[in-house]
Amino acid sequence: MNLDKPLLMLVTSASQMGQGQQTGLWLEEFAIPYQIFRDNKVPVRVASPTGGKVPIDPRSVPDDEQKEQWKDAIAELENTRPLEEIWEDGFVGVFVPGGHGAMFDMPDNPLVAGVLERTWAQGGVISAVCHGPTGLVPCIKPDGSPLVAGHRVCGFTNAEETAARNRAEAVAAVAAQKEAEQRADVVHIGQRSLLPGNGPRVLPGEPLRVGDGLRVAGREHPQEGQRAD
Repeated sequence: MNLDKPLLMLVTSASQMGQGQQTGLWLEEFAIPYQIFRDNKVPVRVASPTGGKVPIDPRSVPDDEQKEQWKDAIAELENTRPLEEIWEDGFVGVFVPGGHGAMFDMPDNPLVAGVLERTWAQGGVISAVCHGPTGLVPCIKPDGSPLVAGHRVCGFTNAEETAARNRAEAVAAVAAQKEAEQRADVVHIGQRSLLPGNGPRVLPGEPLRVGDGLRVAGREHPQEGQRAD
C-alpha cells in the first residue's frame, strides 16, 4: 500500500436517533483501529460530516483503564476536521467505524458519497465496520453501478438489531426487578416519627430500613438476620 497519502477515518457527527435517544460513535470501533494504524506508521486523518467534537454513544464509554489506553484516540475526537474541507484531498483509503449515529448522517450525505467514490476511483481501499457500511449506500462506481455491486458486505444485520434491543430490554427488566426488591426492604413511615428508644432517631418522612434495629412505639425491630416474632 502506498502511504504517501493519509488514511481517512470518517466518523459520525450524529448524537440523536429519534425520541431523544442518545447515540453517536461506538468508541471501541474507532479507538482500536486508530491504535493499530498509528502503531504501523499509517498516517491518519480524522474527519466527520460537521467537524468538531464527536459524540460518543454512552453505551460505549470505557472504564478508566481503557480511557488511559485509548487516550490518544479519544483526543483525536475532540476536534475533527469538517468533511467539506478535506474530502477532495486524496486518501490512500477510507475507514468508517460504526455506532448508530452513522445511520443518521452518512447515507444521505453527498460529501460522504463523494470522498468514498473518489477514493475508490483512485485505487484506494474502502472499509467499514458495524453500522459504518451505511455510508456505502449512495455510492456508485465510475460506470454508474453501485459501489458494493459484486462484493460481499459485512455489516450489522436487522436480526442483530433485534437481538441487541431484546438484550437491552432484558437488562433493563433485571435492573427494575432488583430495584423493586430493594424498595421492598424500605418502610416509609410518612409523617410519624420514631419514639425515643435505644436506636437512632429518624426524621418525619425518612425511610426506615428493616434491620436497622430501631424502636417504633416502644417495639424493637429485629436486627438483620434475626427472626421477628
